[in-house]
Amino acid sequence: MKKKIVIKLSGKVFGMDNAKIIQKYADFLIKISKICQPVVIAGGGVIARHYISHARNFDADESTLDELGIEISRLNAKLLIYALKNKAYSHPPTNLQQVKHAVDDGLIVVAGGLHPGQSTNGTAALIAEKIQAEQFLNATDVDGVYDMDPNKFKKAKKFKSIELKDLKNILVHEDSVAGGYDLMDIVALKIIERSKIKTKILKADPKTIEKAIKGAKVGTEIILSSKK
Repeated sequence: MKKKIVIKLSGKVFGMDNAKIIQKYADFLIKISKICQPVVIAGGGVIARHYISHARNFDADESTLDELGIEISRLNAKLLIYALKNKAYSHPPTNLQQVKHAVDDGLIVVAGGLHPGQSTNGTAALIAEKIQAEQFLNATDVDGVYDMDPNKFKKAKKFKSIELKDLKNILVHEDSVAGGYDLMDIVALKIIERSKIKTKILKADPKTIEKAIKGAKVGTEIILSSKK
């Protein structure tokens, strides 16, 4: 039986006019599916934030905005499914039981969000827990976790690994409103901690993701506890 790898894919991949990039990821997933079973969770990205921003202006509540973001992430998932053709499960699962059923079919599975109040990072962690994934790879806009914002500070230092409790401290001030999730969130970290899920945060790039799947040291690895 192939090992199962959960990949949270940044919503940036699904931006406007990104058909070639989506096809690039589809080709990569088909290639890598020869050695593992990829289970991909698509982020909502700028398109979701666009809709959420407009709906917030119309005074929609946060749970409604979450539902809107989930719908967009599922549309993004469908785009990748279409690019994968018959190599993928035919539609995005909408709950954990459906995810498990889809994974049991042995195809590449692509999902979006599942529940309001939960980021796609949290969803990906839950799915990794449910299917007992070998690894959870959170492919983001940055190539790992830094001690400060690398987009603002040239001296920002990237961590090759970081203890989960330290990452919690970094994220505790992060925005938790709909559309505000990015690097990781507290819900996802709690799931990773309770089920001891092997997790890395890395750049959303097919070659980098492939290296991680094959065991190379890329991105930032989340360490669950200090070695005694």
